[in-house]
Amino acid sequence: MRLAVTATLCATLALTACSGVTGNARVETVEASGDGTLRIGLILDSAGDSSFLNASQLAAAKLAVKEINDAGGHKGRPVDLLPVEPGKDSAAQAQALVQGKADAVIGPTDSSNATAAVDILSRARTPLISPANTAAGLSSIASGGYYFRTAAADVAQAPVLVKLAKDAGAASVSVLHQEGPYGSGVSAAVSESAQQAGLEVAATAGFEPGGAASAAATARRAEADAVILIARDGAQGALAELDNAGLAGSKIILSEGAFARYGSRLGSKALAGARATVPGQLPSSGFQDRLLGIDPTLKDVSFAAEAYDAVTLAALAAAKAEDDAGRSIAANLIAVSGGTAGTMAGGTGSAPGAPCPTYKDCISGMSSGADINYDGESGPVAFDANGDITTATFTVFTYGEDNNPTATGVETAGRPAR
Repeated sequence: MRLAVTATLCATLALTACSGVTGNARVETVEASGDGTLRIGLILDSAGDSSFLNASQLAAAKLAVKEINDAGGHKGRPVDLLPVEPGKDSAAQAQALVQGKADAVIGPTDSSNATAAVDILSRARTPLISPANTAAGLSSIASGGYYFRTAAADVAQAPVLVKLAKDAGAASVSVLHQEGPYGSGVSAAVSESAQQAGLEVAATAGFEPGGAASAAATARRAEADAVILIARDGAQGALAELDNAGLAGSKIILSEGAFARYGSRLGSKALAGARATVPGQLPSSGFQDRLLGIDPTLKDVSFAAEAYDAVTLAALAAAKAEDDAGRSIAANLIAVSGGTAGTMAGGTGSAPGAPCPTYKDCISGMSSGADINYDGESGPVAFDANGDITTATFTVFTYGEDNNPTATGVETAGRPAR
C-alpha cells in the first residue's frame, strides 16, 4: 500500500526528485513562479485525542483568510482557503492539497502526524506551518527548510517550570518524569534550567504509567522544596502516588502534558495549590468574539491563535516576496516573523523592525518601506533557522481544593535564535 502511494505521489510531483528535497528553502534566493492566486491548505487530525481541536483551528484559518481578504488579499486578489478533508489521514490530506495547488499548508495538530505531511509537502516545495506540533525532535526534521511551527517545542517549558518553583521560594527540586521521549527530554531540560537558576536538583526519577509509586517515594525521601512532574497519560497515577506519599499539592508543579481537570479523580485537596503550565496565552476577548463570528458553536479555542498567526505569516511572506509560490513563501517566513536565520548560509543577524499586529498593519508598513515583524494573536513569533519560534508564552494555572485549575498568570520563556 505504501509503495503504491509513493509511486503515485512521485508521478504527481514530477517537478522534484522522489529521493527527497535538497538545499534549505528558508534561506534560498528564489525567482517568482506563482500563478497569482495564494492558496492556503489546512490539515486536520482525523481521529484520536487531538481531533477535538479541529474546530478551533478551522475557525481561526477562516478568520485569518477573511481578514486578509478584507485588507485587499494578495496583490489585489482574494486568498483561497482550500476545502478540508479531516476524514483522511495526514498523508492523504497533504497529497490532496498538493493536487489542489496549495501554496502553504497549516497543520497538523499531533506531532506524530508531522513526518508524513512533511515528506509529501516538501517534495512539492510547499511550506508546512504547524500551530500545535511540540515534539522537540521536529526541530531537526528533514524538510529541506519547508517546516515551521508557531507552537513552542516541549522543552521550551523547562525554564518556566523552574521559575514557578523559584518564585515560590524553592531552593531545591525533585524531577519526576514519565519514561519516553517527552518525559526524558523535558526532564533533562528542567534539570539544566534548575542548575542555571541556582536550584539544587535533589532527585530525578522516571516511571512507567501505573508504576509511579517508587518515583513518588524517591521524591518524598529527597525532601525537596518543590516536585516537578513531567508526564502525559501517566500523570493521574503519578499524582495519586504523590498524594499517597504525603506530598502536599502546593509543592507540585505540572508540565503541560499533565495539565487536566482532575476533580474527584484524585483524593480530596490532593492538588490544592499545585501549579501547571499550558502553552500559549488565553485568547483576548476580542479575538474570541471574532472567532465566534465565524463559528458560533465553538466551545474550545486551543491553538486558534497559533493557527491564525500561521495563516497570516504565510500571506505576509507571499506579500514580501510579491509571489505566491511555496518556495517564495518558505524563503520569507523567517524575515516576516521578525526572526533571523542565525549563522546559516544566507542568514543575517540584523535586528527586526518594529512589530506590527495585523496583516493590514504589516502591509501598510511595508508599503512605507518598513520591514515586516509580525507579532500576532499568539504573541511574538520570530522563527529561527530551524523554523522554531524563539519566544514561548505559557499560561500558568493554579489548582484549587477541588483539584481543578484556574488561570492565574502568564510567563514567557525566550532563547537566542539558533
